[in-house]
Amino acid sequence: MNTNPLKELGCRVRARRKELGWTQEDLAANSGLDRSYVGGIERGERNITFTVLCELASSLGWDVARLTQNLPEKK
Repeated sequence: MNTNPLKELGCRVRARRKELGWTQEDLAANSGLDRSYVGGIERGERNITFTVLCELASSLGWDVARLTQNLPEKK
């Protein structure tokens, strides 16, 4: 697991997107986001709002709890 929670979240989003066989464009279209914004999320460069997190989780077929389980990592 990444020590940076934004990078870890991005890795989880990317992994789930790929499980679904989607491109970044597909995820962006399904979640109402711009493709470049999705790319920034996946690279851990975006500190997203809770609303965006909810949209992403829903689009990926998961709830927020599953997407963010153990984030941040316990010390």
